[in-house]
Amino acid sequence: MHSRFHSAYSELPAALQSALLPYLDAPDFAAMFKAEQIAAIKQQCGLDDDALAFALLPLAAACSLTPISHFHVGAVARGVSGNWYFGGNMEFRGAPMQQTVHAEQCAVTHAWLRGEAKLVAVTVNYSPCGHCRQFMNELNSGTELEIHLPARATATLGDYLPYSFGPKDLQISELLMDPVDHGFQLTLDDELAKAALDAANRSHAPYSTAHSGVALEAEDGKVYAGRYAENAAFNPSLPPLQTALILMNVAGGDCQKIRRAVLAEAEGAILTQWDATRATLAALGCEDVQRVTF
Repeated sequence: MHSRFHSAYSELPAALQSALLPYLDAPDFAAMFKAEQIAAIKQQCGLDDDALAFALLPLAAACSLTPISHFHVGAVARGVSGNWYFGGNMEFRGAPMQQTVHAEQCAVTHAWLRGEAKLVAVTVNYSPCGHCRQFMNELNSGTELEIHLPARATATLGDYLPYSFGPKDLQISELLMDPVDHGFQLTLDDELAKAALDAANRSHAPYSTAHSGVALEAEDGKVYAGRYAENAAFNPSLPPLQTALILMNVAGGDCQKIRRAVLAEAEGAILTQWDATRATLAALGCEDVQRVTF
């Protein structure tokens, strides 16, 4: 079991500990449960979906990185596939506050990068801030997405975000988590650059069309690729570096042990991720950053 889970795991009820241990102890546990695993856990510990999601929040919060606030937020995103995905808030010492990731963003993006088609619910241990409500409003789940909070009745995103503004107000039909392939092509020999280009091809940038992707190579050679996730309100957009860092973090990687990185983005686009990507990676100790354009 990854050391970050030890404390939270020790506080769980014995029946839940027993049900979770085979999965948490697996060397490839990546902070998510497949549908059949959730079914087996529920059967063994006797909890329903909602109760289990609440019980798992301390484990999700253990995925947070909080060198600035020391305030841990956990979220569990439930997909239509039946798979569940952990998320935690992420802060980066030395980088601007705007580069941080909220727990709901982390869980949602984790699901997206794992290939989830749509979310049905997000469970979180603190009420979603306005930033996260707007971010989730970009999803193809729409305002019907269920939001679950401890000691509160289940509500929809529409309840938390009345009079919402989103992609449909701008006549945008391509929603976050819809399957896409933008078809960008480059002749590349570098596998890391290929991973970044593939991520750009599946990015969500219907407002600027400045599609981009980032691929990170960890010290152990593992590769983590992230895609740009744009938002109708612009500010809650999530840069491709942050989505790559989300995947690296939830998978148990160390965001301060990045060997090299590649950003793939459109040449001459109305905006660029290059300067922010280099600056944030420098704060994380990575200076070997390359940019390829299509």
